[in-house]
Amino acid sequence: MTYLAKPKLHHPTLAKNSVGYTRRDYEGKVSTLCAGCGHDSISAAIVQACWEIDLEPHRMAKLSGIGCSSKTPDYFLGNSHGFNSVHGRMPSVLTGANLANRDLIYMGVSGDGDSASIGIGQFVHIMRRGVNMVYIVENNGVYGLTKGQFSATADKGSKSKRGVANMDEPLDLVGMALLLGATYVARSFSGDKKQLVPLIKGAIQHKGAAFIDVISPCVAFNNHAGSTKSYEYVRQHNEAVNRMDFIEERDEITADYAPGEVVNVPQHDGSVIRLRKLAAGYDPTDRIAAMHHLQERGAAGEVVTGLLYIDPDAVDMHEHINTIETPLNQLGVAELCPGGVALERINASLR
Repeated sequence: MTYLAKPKLHHPTLAKNSVGYTRRDYEGKVSTLCAGCGHDSISAAIVQACWEIDLEPHRMAKLSGIGCSSKTPDYFLGNSHGFNSVHGRMPSVLTGANLANRDLIYMGVSGDGDSASIGIGQFVHIMRRGVNMVYIVENNGVYGLTKGQFSATADKGSKSKRGVANMDEPLDLVGMALLLGATYVARSFSGDKKQLVPLIKGAIQHKGAAFIDVISPCVAFNNHAGSTKSYEYVRQHNEAVNRMDFIEERDEITADYAPGEVVNVPQHDGSVIRLRKLAAGYDPTDRIAAMHHLQERGAAGEVVTGLLYIDPDAVDMHEHINTIETPLNQLGVAELCPGGVALERINASLR
């Protein structure tokens, strides 16, 4: 029997932050993702980041679409506001919520399918509008809920669990975010908590569109063709009395390397991700240099991680469209319906 409820009691000696919360207070429900999934590591990093910056949970609004990644907001900040939207439509829901109440801190959690395929148009517009938010993509290159087909971010030449090679060019969401005007752009690896936690903290405290692409390996769909340990092989050589799926446990994939270093990270299926951490002297305030660096290292087969770009003077959507300081959801009838005199004044200004 599996119990999916966490005990409500906390040990009395657990450390508290300056606003009186323990790290446990930032957790959510028990994860139902596969054991060893990189998405759970991202949830843990979000929990750690929010605890360290003394964020009051009720100040956070977390939104998501559909997919394995979009389930994860249920696993962190259980006492915050949350909304699970339609597939690929999270950005527009987040934009509307931000317009209605600018006092909340907004975090959109999405996946490479949710953002780079059905939601690509919405991703484009929320970036260019400069919505004040943290947008995290948990990027594994596959559709995990529909049995591991290639997503739009899968690298050209990479092989599926059946050994079929992907022949399509990948979408680089980091490069797109830079081109579209995001003012905080970063990439990390789910198993590198030392890098990911500070990046999330910086994104939360940044004013403007903050985007973090997190490479998050899928541990369920690495059973390639030819393996006698694959699910299909077992089914073909087993006299089954029923048909069930079983996802065996995998160890979490981690990486620990210094700024400026390159490291090869073996995956469960035998493939390798080559990560390069930005050097200590890298200038993250040059957008053009950041795009050039991404292209240069990408041509060498490397995935650059770290804070790629930040605009220290960024403004958000509210400043672009000149909304009032008072959140719109707090305005009364007198402010929203000022009467005929005010309407005539507005019309006169447009003549």
